[in-house]
Amino acid sequence: MVLYDIMKTQPNNMRTVSFRLGADKVVELDKLGEALARDRSFLLNQAVDAYLDDQRWQLEHIKQALRQADSGMGKPHEEVVAKWRRRVR
Repeated sequence: MVLYDIMKTQPNNMRTVSFRLGADKVVELDKLGEALARDRSFLLNQAVDAYLDDQRWQLEHIKQALRQADSGMGKPHEEVVAKWRRRVR
């Protein structure tokens, strides 16, 4: 594994974060960076941004589903199972 740093793109809010990354991923990252004329920090920042966006979206939808379930929306488990059994036949 290889150790790399990620730096946030905003100059006045910049921090260094270190983590280990498999050598094969570093090679792929370098190939992509060369093809796009971007450095590792830029690509890793994009990847982290996308990951955080995905996780925020997922968590919000889970919270929404739990609120709906708590408010009585939805159907009993047995009803859902019966419906899917009829569809699978």
